[in-house]
Formats: sequence, C-alpha cells, structure tokens
Amino acid sequence: MSGEIDPKIVDWEAQYNNRALVPDHPAAMQRWRETAEAARAAHPPVEIAYGRGPREVMDLFSAGEGAPIAVFLHGGYWQALDRRWFSGIAPALLARGVSLAIPSYDLCPDVRLGTILRQVRVAVETVRERTGARPVVFGHSAGGHMAACMLSEGRASAAVAISGVFDLAPLIPTSLNKALDLDDREAAALSPIHWPVPNGSTPGGTVLDCLVGADESPEFLRQSRMMADRWGAHGVETRYEALPGLNHFTVLDPLFDPESAMVARIAGLARASA
Repeated sequence: MSGEIDPKIVDWEAQYNNRALVPDHPAAMQRWRETAEAARAAHPPVEIAYGRGPREVMDLFSAGEGAPIAVFLHGGYWQALDRRWFSGIAPALLARGVSLAIPSYDLCPDVRLGTILRQVRVAVETVRERTGARPVVFGHSAGGHMAACMLSEGRASAAVAISGVFDLAPLIPTSLNKALDLDDREAAALSPIHWPVPNGSTPGGTVLDCLVGADESPEFLRQSRMMADRWGAHGVETRYEALPGLNHFTVLDPLFDPESAMVARIAGLARASA
C-alpha cells in the first residue's frame, strides 16, 4: 500500500468514523472502564496538575523512584474521553518496572486542536522536569498523532503511535470536523506528516513505531504506513506493523498484557532513554 490517497476512496466518513466501523465498540470500551477501575484500586495514582484547568491533570502510576517512565496520550478524536478511561494499561508497564503518566486535556469544540497540543507539550515537559529525562511518548488514534508531534519537537525520547492520524486533511469533509472545525490551512499546519523530521541534531529521539490494527479501515492503514515511509526516508528509525485480527478499539488489547510485544517494546524504549 503506497502513501498516496487511493482515488477510489471517496467516503471519508466511512473511513474515519471508527465507532460506525466497529459496531461492538461499546464492549471494548466497557473493558477499558473495568480494567481502569481495577487498576486504580490496585495501584492508586498520584494526581499531578500541569496547568490551571480542571482537565490539565495527569495520573502518575509509579514503578518506584528512578524507574523509567512513559507517557500515554489517549484518543477520542480530540473531543472525547479522559485519563481515567485508560488506567488499565498501567499494570502491564508497572510489571516491567516502568512508570506511566496519563494526562487529560481539554476537548474540542471547547478549545481548538492547537490548544490541546500546547497542553500536551506542557504535560510532557512536566514529566521531563520531574524525571530529568525525555520520556517515551505513546498514544492511540488522536494520541498517536500527538505522540508523533512530541517526537518532532524533540520532547520525546521515542514515540509509539498506535492507529495514528498524521495527515488531518481527510477529516475535513467528515462529521468529526463539526467539533474540530479544521480548514485546509489549519489541518496542514497541525499534521505531523508535514512537520520537521527529528534527526541526530535535535535534542529528542529519532525512533517512531507506527502500529495499526490490520482490521482497521484502508485509510488508517495508509496513514500509518505513509508516516513510517515518509519519516523513515529522512533518517528516522521507523517501524510499521499491521497487527493481525485487531480493529481500532481492540488494537489496545496488547497494552493490558505485560508479556505482549507492544508492552515489551515500550518498556525497552523507556529503559533505553532512562
């Protein structure tokens, strides 16, 4: 699959509306809720305010003083969910000796996407200030987009983007844009596919994994492969993988298993940067 848009794909709504694409997504999201509640009971996080707003707060699940750390950026197309939905991914990383920070952020349409990116920058920098090292940043969907942005800006030691959206232009004609209110200019400016490619002269890392569920839409597969190919051609250590049997929601399932390759990869990147 090339990085170019397939001209036969004209129904952008069908390609990017993941809840419609996966009719049983409520079951997957219910599992997120249940595992999150169990994780918070077993490993109560420390709440850290990184700004003044009620959503400018992150949960820190600590694996102990001096442990390497990763930051998870949640999805929801920048207009849904918060940190408490995803606490369930903490135990797997804790089992491997890696701390985890999960920030919430404000949502569209209450704020614009550029504001969300500014908040995420502050959250990641807050983690760096506490630990003295740039963290691994990984994220899902909208969070995958923001993880790549943090790597481009030199704020992350490495990034793992799971089902990311790296070119925002295809979202403009979809119902998702009602809250985002993107035009061509803003979509281009906020798309990391167009951002500076991290290299050896930048202070952060140069490793980007683009993971996606093999059962996701052709557009999500294209976006991840395009990003890996584009940045890889300019010197970034990229990896593209379509994970068999997983859709846009179940693609997070490996994060709940401390023995999964996904968790092992994130933990290894975190240890390498500590």
